[in-house]
Amino acid sequence: MKQLDDFYLKQEEPIKGALLALKEIILKQDKDITNVLKYGMPFFCFKGKMFCYLWIHKKLKQPYIGIVEGKYFDEPFLIQESRSRMKIMLLDSEQDLPTEKIEMVLQKALNLYKSGIIKV
Repeated sequence: MKQLDDFYLKQEEPIKGALLALKEIILKQDKDITNVLKYGMPFFCFKGKMFCYLWIHKKLKQPYIGIVEGKYFDEPFLIQESRSRMKIMLLDSEQDLPTEKIEMVLQKALNLYKSGIIKV
């Protein structure tokens, strides 16, 4: 857990604050969501299955939520770039987080697992 905490703590503001707020938003979506460190980044798993992750866009220097099963989404604000399966929701750390939009996407992603579309 120490490495996971260190990931958040070593970030500079305002990205650090945005990532910590995103962590809380994600974890409160369902009691079966856990936060682990995989590939050097915070991943969130639903019943042990990778669900989403947090990272910082290399070029834009902005935090984002990566939706593991993003290929199932058509929302125009989700970006695919060169990923085949995942899509990202880029966030501006200088602005208030669009909490409703974030929660909508997270619930939609959770429903993929809960409905059995993605096997848990």
